[in-house]
This record gives sequence, C-alpha cells and structure tokens, in this order.
Amino acid sequence: NPQIRRGVQRIGMVFQNFNLFPHRTILDNVTLAPRYHDRDRVISEQRAYALLDKVGLLAHAHKYPHQLSGGQQQRVAIARALAMDPQIMLFDEPTSALDPELVGDVLKVISDLAKEGMTMLIVTHEMDFAMSISDRVIFMENGVVQADAGPQTIRAGQAGERVMQFMGLDK
Repeated sequence: NPQIRRGVQRIGMVFQNFNLFPHRTILDNVTLAPRYHDRDRVISEQRAYALLDKVGLLAHAHKYPHQLSGGQQQRVAIARALAMDPQIMLFDEPTSALDPELVGDVLKVISDLAKEGMTMLIVTHEMDFAMSISDRVIFMENGVVQADAGPQTIRAGQAGERVMQFMGLDK
C-alpha cells in the first residue's frame, strides 16, 4: 500500500543496538536512507554533515562504526534517522546497551530534539530523564498500563501506588 509506505517514511526509528552498517563510513550510514528513497545525493551529504554536527560527530564522518564508542554509534543512529526528516522519532531503549558514562551524550541529543519540538516516543528505563523531557509518561508493567499521566501528576503522587513505588516517591 503506497499510502502506508509514505507514512512509514515519516517515522524515524532508533534501536537499542544501533544497527549501523559496519562496512560503511559514518557519513555513508547517514546518507544511505535518503539515497535509497531517491533523494539527491549531494543534498543528502550536505544534510548528513549538518546532522553529524548536530549530534557532535562531524569530526568522525569518515570513520567506521567500529572506531566509535557505543554512545557515538548511537548518536550516528539518531542522525541517520533524522536524515529522512521524520515527523516522529521512535526510540527503543536507546541507552540500555551503553556503558553508564556514555549515556549522558545520547540523552543530551534526545533532550535537544525535545526542545526543538520533535515528537518522540521513547521506551526507556531512564525515569528521571523521561520525567524531565516528557509531556506524557505511560508506565507499563507486565504489558499492562499502570499510569498514563503528565510528569507533574506523577511527581504529585497522583499516578497510583505502584508507580510511586517504582519511582521511589512512596517514602
């Protein structure tokens, strides 16, 4: 269905384990999607450089994924998703595969996107981060929605006992 295909192209996806092409440079990883979808390569490269700069990796454009840390690779994956000019970004536990000291740089990029008004759906265990950037938090446990509320409501203790326990706010 062409309509579904067009809709899917408006969604950027960032996976837990980066999924970069190991035999392609960082620049190629970012330009590949626009090229595949028949966009002009020159524009794609210019955009890729701008996106790599946005995620703090412009100096690494000609390196390969194995030459970067996990946090850097995840930022490349974010730049790659942004290259398609998505209307919404989906993040599947973007920091869970990272060493703790590398989490901050990735969260900063996501936070910057939030400040720019990007619509994002983020699956994460980083609750402090989720609470700090979200308009809406959905707390799930064993596949059941336990709470669907704004961060203010949750902080005020109005999201249910189980959520308060999980957040450490039940003291």
